[in-house]
Amino acid sequence: MPTPMCLCGCCVSPQVWDHDGMHHRAVCADWPLRARLSARATQAGRGREWVWLLRGGWGLTHRRRASQLPAVVGQEPATPGAMLFWTALSMALSLRLALARSGVERGPTVSAPQGDLLFLLDSSASVSHYEFSRVREFVGQLVATMPFGPGALHASLVHVGSRPHTEFTFDQYGSGQAIQDAIRVAPQRMGDTNTGLALAYAKEQLFAEEAGARPGVPKVLVWVTDGASSDPVGPPMQELKDLGVTIFIVSTGRGNLLELLAAASAPAEKHLHFVDVDDLPIITPELRGSITDAMQPQQLHVSEVLSNGFRLSWPPLLTADTGYYVLELVHSDKLVTTRRQQLPGNATSWTWTDLNPDTDYEVSLLPESNVRLLRPQHVRVRTLQEEVGPERIIISHTRPRSLRVSWSPALGPDSTLGYHVQLGPLQGGSLERVEVPAGQNSTTIHGLTPCTTYLVTVTAAFRSGRQRALSAKACTASGERTRVP
Repeated sequence: MPTPMCLCGCCVSPQVWDHDGMHHRAVCADWPLRARLSARATQAGRGREWVWLLRGGWGLTHRRRASQLPAVVGQEPATPGAMLFWTALSMALSLRLALARSGVERGPTVSAPQGDLLFLLDSSASVSHYEFSRVREFVGQLVATMPFGPGALHASLVHVGSRPHTEFTFDQYGSGQAIQDAIRVAPQRMGDTNTGLALAYAKEQLFAEEAGARPGVPKVLVWVTDGASSDPVGPPMQELKDLGVTIFIVSTGRGNLLELLAAASAPAEKHLHFVDVDDLPIITPELRGSITDAMQPQQLHVSEVLSNGFRLSWPPLLTADTGYYVLELVHSDKLVTTRRQQLPGNATSWTWTDLNPDTDYEVSLLPESNVRLLRPQHVRVRTLQEEVGPERIIISHTRPRSLRVSWSPALGPDSTLGYHVQLGPLQGGSLERVEVPAGQNSTTIHGLTPCTTYLVTVTAAFRSGRQRALSAKACTASGERTRVP
């Protein structure tokens, strides 16, 4: 019985017949976009010989006589004119199928990292001229092989001093060599180490169009410091992270470990480096790779994981005119209702809140496009344990010049970075500060004044960057009595 043809007239099902009636590999639904099909008819004996040349994907050459081609059921063998019609129609359909399949399998491609990279350098008087020259050399080597340009990375340099100072903006230099030259000649500004003020200024620069910042691209801040600061850095750092900025910190070894751990993005082992100023080249390749990765999120990315939520980001797959996104959040307990959120096509981030602590969630990003088919993206996230700060403070072993401070509960390193205990006289005076590692819940403070009332504050520093504190009053014992003879 005659075998039905597919639309291209050269095969049954989506496969090509060979001369002996067997099948070659499938071609109809998978012709490459650049495939070319040509046909020529020549008089040869009793029939016409047709030559199909498929160039591109497989380089397959298929030769058949028209009299050997299978016919459509109930019809006569195809004539050369009909064959030309089916060939043209086949090409159109095949190109549409190839285009759709290409969009599904590959989605959008990103040729190079793209984002705004801000270097925050400690240029104050707390840094020696030699140290600053070594840091300047290190930053120059760090950017040496990074891809800079209009469609790639932009860089800016801000000095920390009495007041922040911009050495160059994001749009001032368009090549890596020009950026290296500008870093090489950047002078030290001196003055106080007002890092908190400089961080607030950096936040404005990272999102200000007048500073050359671009909307919708990854933002990275690299802070190189000797660890000293005249003002608090915690609050402005947290604001930057809440805005989706990735924070890398390079300390030359004299910083407060707990503060720097809380300031850097998680995980700390990837975003925080302690290194001597003469050994900075050792970390250059690793840090450069981490920065490049942060600048090019190829898929759905999770950051700022807390006990009650986390932040999602993804590369720009759509525009406001070409579609929209649907986010789905599935609790590990399948009985809990799935949460969904629809976002416009120009969105590149979303923060889920009001989640359960220490819980697994499955997140799906579904791009809905009216232009091309895009593959959904998935990621699994586990929220942190609940951030429970000190709930009770106990003062014991009270002596004229010392006392013991204990608290509960005692949290381990999985959820907290550690504690700091601060003690100062209620009537005013110098403050004592003691750092306590995670897992411990007591410390003894010495060098106090007899018969003095103190305010004791115990603060837990969590891996999320947040802190919880509790205060209590404590009074040292009076001085030892003198014996009367």
